[in-house]
Amino acid sequence: MARHAVTLLPGDGVGPEICEAAVRVLEATGVEFDWDIQPAGESAMKDYGSPLPQQTLDSIRKTLVALKGPVGTPVGTGFRSVNVALRQELDLYALVRPVKAYQGARNLRDDLDFVIVRENTEDIYAGIEFEQGTDDCRELIEDISRRAKKKIRPDSGLSIKPISISGSERVVQYAFDYARRMGRRLVTAVHKANIMKHTDGLFLATARKVAERNPDVEFNDRIVDNMCMQLVLRPYEYDVLCCPNLYGDIISDLGAGMIGGLGLAPGANMGTAAAVFEATHGSAPKYTGLNKVNPMAVMLSGVLMLRHLEEEEAANRMEAAIATVIKEGRSLTYDMKKDRDDPTAVGTSQVADAIIEKLR
Repeated sequence: MARHAVTLLPGDGVGPEICEAAVRVLEATGVEFDWDIQPAGESAMKDYGSPLPQQTLDSIRKTLVALKGPVGTPVGTGFRSVNVALRQELDLYALVRPVKAYQGARNLRDDLDFVIVRENTEDIYAGIEFEQGTDDCRELIEDISRRAKKKIRPDSGLSIKPISISGSERVVQYAFDYARRMGRRLVTAVHKANIMKHTDGLFLATARKVAERNPDVEFNDRIVDNMCMQLVLRPYEYDVLCCPNLYGDIISDLGAGMIGGLGLAPGANMGTAAAVFEATHGSAPKYTGLNKVNPMAVMLSGVLMLRHLEEEEAANRMEAAIATVIKEGRSLTYDMKKDRDDPTAVGTSQVADAIIEKLR
């Protein structure tokens, strides 16, 4: 059996605890790992002067695979978000977020099984902003008002939303490739092209051209507000949702809420040269060291990592073990209980113990 070199970013707050639990479960599958532990987030600032040290990026570029806990972004560091910076530095252009209802979880309904593929590098998250009242902002307001022949209030702040053909094309193609590889039948492009004709309209037009090159997978599109309603009423009609950055972020949290919360929401940031697998929730600093937080999101991200490493059998066994523990309902953290004050709730490490027992 091959050994896999993987960069491990424990992160901040509860990150080290949930990553330790996930690592124990991953190793219990029998797959062998060489972990390269690297700093990121607020915990990296003291020793490295940056929340995203160069050595961390170098490690991921070497191993090509990382498992990441939640990180915080220190104020005044020049980083709007460590997560966004990591995606942009490594060109992790597609963020895959499965939404799956496991029996026994606090699901809104039991027929949920769709995947969000979110564009990860452009759109309003590109960070091109101009602060209200600055000279640059005033000049841009005047210039845009003149060129567009539409008046912008002079006391506005501005954000620029770039959506490109090349950025859209590669993420839509990724969605089709993912659907084909995972045996899924349909890709839905999510947009607001009826209003934003030159950005979302470009995304939709590009998606349609990519769909023509992938006739073996069905394709349709939905306007984003209608998409949210459809996911509540008829989620079984959808399979892979391909979204620009902002809509993908919002729909991901909608999906997480439908399956019981962010504690069951994994994520995979995919690029041409590297892949970073992460829990999608925050670092929850008030719970640091309390052995309380649900580790299943980072564990399920580990399942996605195993599939990426072509360890399909181990991935299936690990997901089945997690699903069994959820179904049995005993060894679950407080957030997965019907009553959050349920005295039978267990801690982070006890969840790992229960899953490992199922893998034996």
